[in-house]
Amino acid sequence: MEKWTPKHEAPEPLEGPVVATIVGGTILWFVLFLVQLPFYGWFDDRDATWWVWTCLAGAGLGLIGIWYVRGREAAIKREAERKAATAADQSAE
Repeated sequence: MEKWTPKHEAPEPLEGPVVATIVGGTILWFVLFLVQLPFYGWFDDRDATWWVWTCLAGAGLGLIGIWYVRGREAAIKREAERKAATAADQSAE
């Protein structure tokens, strides 16, 4: 078997509303947790409480994700502004 090598360049990654997507997913996980909470006894009777705690874990990880993607977006904007300022300085010379 021969080694696989790419035949073309990889496309640029798609940038979309990343922060909104992560916030929406986090809200969804937290809502699912709240909806299941009144039925905790039902889940406990069936040894399925992991469903409830999985939703809470998803919401918690989503909060970490929100912090991360907001920082990432800020860093991307700072870099774009720095490049624009550098280009403006070079064109003014």
